[in-house]
Amino acid sequence: MLRNLPAVPPDFVGRGDELAHLAKALHEHRVVTLTGAGGVGKSRLALHAADQLLGASGGGVAWADLWPLQDDRLLTATVADAVDFSDHTTNMALDSLAGWLSDKDVLLVLDSCEHLVGPCRRMVAQLVLSCPRLTVLATSREPLGIPGEHLVAVGPLPPATDAVEMFCRRAAAAGTPVSAPVDMVTVARLCRRLEGMPLAVELIAGQLTQRAVAEIDLELGPRLDITAETVPAGPPRHRAVRTTVGWSHELCTPAERLLWARMSVFRGEVDEDTVRAVCAGGPLSPEAVGQALAGLSRKSVLTRPGSAYRMLDTVREYGTMWLEQLGEQAELSRRHADHFLAMARASHEHWLGEQQAHWYARLGSAHADLCAALDHLLDDRPDTALDLIGLLGFPWSCCGHLREAATYLEDALALSDASGPERTRALWALGVTRVLRGEHEPARQLAEYCRRRADLQDDLEGTLRATYLLGLAHLLQGRPMTARHRVDEALRGAGGTAFTSAAHLQCHLVRVFALTAEGLLAEARWEARDLRNGCVERGEWWTRSYADYQLALISLFEDRADDATSHALSMLDGKRRIGDSFGLALGLDLLASALAAQGAGERAVAAFGAGETYWSAVGHPQRGTPELGPVRERYEDTARSLLGDEGYEEALLRSALSDPETVLRHLLDSSGHGP
Repeated sequence: MLRNLPAVPPDFVGRGDELAHLAKALHEHRVVTLTGAGGVGKSRLALHAADQLLGASGGGVAWADLWPLQDDRLLTATVADAVDFSDHTTNMALDSLAGWLSDKDVLLVLDSCEHLVGPCRRMVAQLVLSCPRLTVLATSREPLGIPGEHLVAVGPLPPATDAVEMFCRRAAAAGTPVSAPVDMVTVARLCRRLEGMPLAVELIAGQLTQRAVAEIDLELGPRLDITAETVPAGPPRHRAVRTTVGWSHELCTPAERLLWARMSVFRGEVDEDTVRAVCAGGPLSPEAVGQALAGLSRKSVLTRPGSAYRMLDTVREYGTMWLEQLGEQAELSRRHADHFLAMARASHEHWLGEQQAHWYARLGSAHADLCAALDHLLDDRPDTALDLIGLLGFPWSCCGHLREAATYLEDALALSDASGPERTRALWALGVTRVLRGEHEPARQLAEYCRRRADLQDDLEGTLRATYLLGLAHLLQGRPMTARHRVDEALRGAGGTAFTSAAHLQCHLVRVFALTAEGLLAEARWEARDLRNGCVERGEWWTRSYADYQLALISLFEDRADDATSHALSMLDGKRRIGDSFGLALGLDLLASALAAQGAGERAVAAFGAGETYWSAVGHPQRGTPELGPVRERYEDTARSLLGDEGYEEALLRSALSDPETVLRHLLDSSGHGP
């Protein structure tokens, strides 16, 4: 039986799912290609898959290293050597090789095909046609392009688990084991910065022979300059991340190289329209951007999760170096910042309406690049940075980026000299971060200050925004009557319906909350329904969800458990659509209470447990407005009485240890509130 494999390292880490998928693919397809960035671990994955197949089947396995070949002149000869074929015929070399393999059951592994894609395509096509029992497994940064080719994308190792394990194994093998808790924390941070790239992790672990973990962390800097004196056997280009990435760069066309450099300004996933808007220009026409994107994707310089494109940090750093050498860093950073400022403005304009959830999602997916834009603007145009973070402060605060919002707001306010409505809006957004962190009195003071500024600037929208914040602070401090008085005063001065603007709507919402807290339930229910109906008509979710929250709470006060459950589920559905983590925490507490009131003890405790996890993630010091506390306590006792102390604790622990998103999805889907 043919067995021609390199030595298989005994300490292979992770990749269980990939190996299982690859085994199945090799059973079902004649040509399978592992694609992924240089250094991601394609070769090692292929090696272990081939070794497993060798042990599980009666066929042979042959491994052909193609990385040493400068061109295709020795391609057929290299493969012939791999399959132990010594050709003494006068026939064409490929014909002879096909004849030799025609009746053999062999898995042929072609490692590193990216620089010989065309010749490999032609060779494999002929071999597969002529050799019915031959299976080919290729590794390449781009597909071979053969009909029927099955592609398996290989990504980095999970940074928090497998990458850390790899680091520790490599360190131990080098005689420098890592075990101290403080060092393990540093290792985890290093692996996260390296995004789990196996080659990079190995290179960094190799540095432990010369320096401590803490020193590596401090000196890491430009990762591409780090090399290790000893690394596992493999292609020479794998001896340094910089070499690996540089070699991939050499294989690109001039347009692809230019786009690679320009795309280094992006930090996250971006779609083609965004790439074209920021990167087109000069020798890179808008039409050429699409072609270059396709080329970079084929070469695995870019990964493509869904319809977006993403560049790993190690690849991006190489592009940044080239962008600086081209003298385009400042211009591309400016264009990048302007593009994402325009996105934030569009999101603000469409907040009130059917595109709200869409824009929340876009802001969420663009978070890394919005941060990059802010970083650039704070250094270059602080007044514009103030405008941008003022637009982002509220949606970021709602959707899990509260700390970033507060930090950027404080920095922009300190650096900018702007004194118009943009500053008032940024101060208001800072107040929102304060109130959501439980700093109610500082938030109230900011709200009062913003209202005075907005009044002086004749900024009606700013006045209403400030009044909403002021009312919210009063509500959370247990002063609902004061909250209602302040928003009623502002609404009378503004006129119009609840949907005149987003700030109008927010003030009306505060009024509903205040009426409920004051015990004016009939009036609160009527206004909440009216508000919810208006939101439904317009496809708006943020306010609709909080109207559902109030309707659920009112229903509990009125002992209508079925209605309370329905509205709580509706609230959670809405908050999940826009990613409002604070709202999800509130809603789970409310749903748990409603389910307990219905007698559904197990589901109630599941909601309570998931809520605990969300609250822990939110880190909020106060769980909702004051009137919710007694409701939650009452129905926690109800759930405990339904299940008994032991049953309650077991169910709560089970839920708390489960993925909260999975629990939430189950609660919604089982009640018909899925998307």
